[in-house]
Parts: sequence; C-alpha cells; structure tokens
Amino acid sequence: MTTSTKNIDMESLLNDKEAPKLPNTGDVIDGNIIEVGSSVIYVDLGPIGTGAIYGYGKFAGLSIFKEMKPGSPIAATVVDIENEDGYVEMTMKQTSFDMVWKELEKKMNDKEILTTKILEANKGGLMVKINGIIGFLPASQLSSDNYPRVGDGDKNKILSLLMQLVSKDMQVRIISLDKDEGKLVVSEKATRKEEEKEKVSLLEVGNIIEGEISGIVDFGAFVKFDNDLEGLVHISELAWKLIDDPRKLFNVGQKVKCKIIGIDDSRISLSIKALEKDPWQEVDKKYKIGQKVKGEVTKVNPFGAFVQLDEDIHGLAHISKLAEESEIEVLEAGKTYDFEIISIEASDHRLGLRPFSEKIKKEVKTKKTMKVKDEKDVEKKQDATEKDVENE
Repeated sequence: MTTSTKNIDMESLLNDKEAPKLPNTGDVIDGNIIEVGSSVIYVDLGPIGTGAIYGYGKFAGLSIFKEMKPGSPIAATVVDIENEDGYVEMTMKQTSFDMVWKELEKKMNDKEILTTKILEANKGGLMVKINGIIGFLPASQLSSDNYPRVGDGDKNKILSLLMQLVSKDMQVRIISLDKDEGKLVVSEKATRKEEEKEKVSLLEVGNIIEGEISGIVDFGAFVKFDNDLEGLVHISELAWKLIDDPRKLFNVGQKVKCKIIGIDDSRISLSIKALEKDPWQEVDKKYKIGQKVKGEVTKVNPFGAFVQLDEDIHGLAHISKLAEESEIEVLEAGKTYDFEIISIEASDHRLGLRPFSEKIKKEVKTKKTMKVKDEKDVEKKQDATEKDVENE
C-alpha cells in the first residue's frame, strides 16, 4: 500500500464517547477506494480507519471492478474490526455476488452478445457459465445451425447431437434471470434475432423462394434459402395429398421452390403445394356422389378411416356414416377396399365415403360371431369356477 493513511487506534475509539460508532462484524459499510492491489483493495473508512478487502480476485474480471479506481465508492461486509495488520478486514463475497447478478442483468438489458463455452449437455439443452454463474441454454433456443432436428423426438438421439456441442465456444444472449432462485437462461437464437429481423423485413408474403431442405421432422420440413434464412413448410403445406410422413416425399439437401405464406417476427412459414394446381378444383370431373370407387386405407382412427383414392384425392369414411361401427374394426391400413362416395365438399377438400363391399360385410359378420363365441366361453369358465368354489 503506497498511501500514508494510518488506522486510528481501536482501543481509544472504544473508550471515546464522542468517537464515531464502530461497525459490528457482519455489517455492510461504505468507503472510498484508496488503492486497488492485485489481491487486496484498501478503503478509506473516514474516522473509523482503513479497511482492507481480501479475496476479491475471482471477481476481478467483472467490468464493475475494472472501472474501480482511487476515490471510487465501494461497500463491503466487515469480517474483523481490527486484524493483525491493524486494518478493518472486509469481504465482498455477498456484495460481489450481488454485483455479479447486477452485471448479468445489465448485460441482459443491453442485449449484449457473450461468448461462452458449453460445459455439458442434457436432454433439455446445454449448460454454460457466465461470470461464474451456471446458466442453461434450452435446445429450443439454439440457432438453426445447431438445433437438434430429430424427427421422431427420440430424447437419446437429441442428447447425442447436443453432446457434440460440449467444449465448443458459442455466442449467446441472456434472455431471463432470477437472482433469488439462481436461474440464468441464455439463447443462441437471440443473438441473430435482430439480424434475422432485418433480413426478414425485406421479404413479403407471396414471394417465391428457392432453397434447400435443411431438416425433416414429423410435422414438416425446414428450408434454408437466401441470406442464410430458414423457414418451415408445415406437413399440411407439403402437398395437396394427405401425408403421414414427410420423409417419404422429400430428402435433406433436396432443392425446392416455396411460396412465403406467413411472416411472424423472424419466423417464416412456407408452402410447396401453393405453387401447384389444386386438384380439388376439378374433383367433380373425376368423382360423383353415389359413385363406387376403390381406395387404399392409409390410416385408421377411432373416428374413421382415411382413404387414398388417387395420387392427390383422399376421403374419410367417418364412423358416424357407417352402417355398423364394427366396420371400422375390419378396415386395415395398407389394404384396398370398395367404397361409395356419399359427399363431396371441394372448397373444404373433403370427400365422404362409406364401405361398399360384401367382403367387409362378411368380415363384420364373422367378427360378431367370434365375439359372441368368446363371450359364451368366458361365461362357461366363470360358471365352472363358481361350481368349483361351491364344491370346496
């Protein structure tokens, strides 16, 4: 310490009734910095004497500490009224902790972009450390380059992809924090949001873009195009026909043309089918109510069966329109049956069907017979069990 300031004798202060009140251990007191050393900060405490703050080194990297200089105000907690060197020993452990969170809050409000190393991964995202505080980067907040696109949502596959990011440096922004609960949440996606907004502002709904499929998931396909932008083609916008798995139609890397059908902030909604002629506009030229047709059942649900009539047109055999509910039970996905068209609503892309097949009727009858037989067998077993109990 280069200053000539001396501590006032503690014993004389204690005996002097007019002397300033001395702090107690644990009190937080204010002073002005005299000198900032490599491992200690000397503080002018006025009539109380000189304070010495030890162990602030691990927080020295904070910008708040970097800005400290002789004369700057500072607050710290008293550890010892007078240590062996004659100083009022102080600590900034709690104060520094508060200052860390205060600085993190400032970085969040300033939307500052920070570089941090990925510490570890879990099935929900990644762990990082900023200013000594552990933070969480949810997988949903990763940029399109690092987002784990796993079509079936398998958590083990997601974790495997996230593990590849461990030990890598990543630019993030703080998006939320809670000092009391020790929660710090960051986002990689947010670092590009303003840049993406600027790029997206140049686009308009109705624009035609050419791009490359960058990822395929159960609910659709992602397409990357000009200026490193990316949009989503929802499964319902991939084609006019009914699709249950986008992977059957498209591959990653495939070149496609899309129409922009929606822009929400920086999210871009695309459509491939919007660039194709709607086959339902001429459905009445191919199909009529009362017509008997063959169709392949693609999916069976409790409320009915989806049926593909041709490459573009599908219909629904709804359970409410069936002669018997058990008809649904005999329909199997992947098999072709005879149907009768009972309704056509071209504007809503709907076509109602009813099974029209002697084969189905026979299967329903057989199923009923088997059900009755099974019920009788169960009754016989129950009667036999009851008699055995009575005999005992």
